[in-house]
Amino acid sequence: MSLHAGIETLDFSFEGRQAAGTFAPVLVGVVGSGNLEVMLEPAAGDACSVQVETSARGFGAIWQAVLEDFHLRHPLAGLRVSINDMGATPAVVSLRLDQAVAELPLSGNRP
Repeated sequence: MSLHAGIETLDFSFEGRQAAGTFAPVLVGVVGSGNLEVMLEPAAGDACSVQVETSARGFGAIWQAVLEDFHLRHPLAGLRVSINDMGATPAVVSLRLDQAVAELPLSGNRP
């Protein structure tokens, strides 16, 4: 965890079980008041790494829970997730993550 000019950066890593494969980067959502953007990119290895940059500082445990839930639904490997957040609720975070995964070319990854 690091803090930069009002922004908190959180890093998470999960062991994946389903290869995300090769795909063009996916971007969903818009950073704005109470919203966020999610970008998915292919990455080397068997992990799903997530970096969150958020203006809502001090909510690491909530982010951990939301991302664990996401990874239970989508145990993807070889994936880098970047989240830029401006105070979105956990429900909006989950929605945006599911929207991004729905754009991947894998079958069976739809929520």
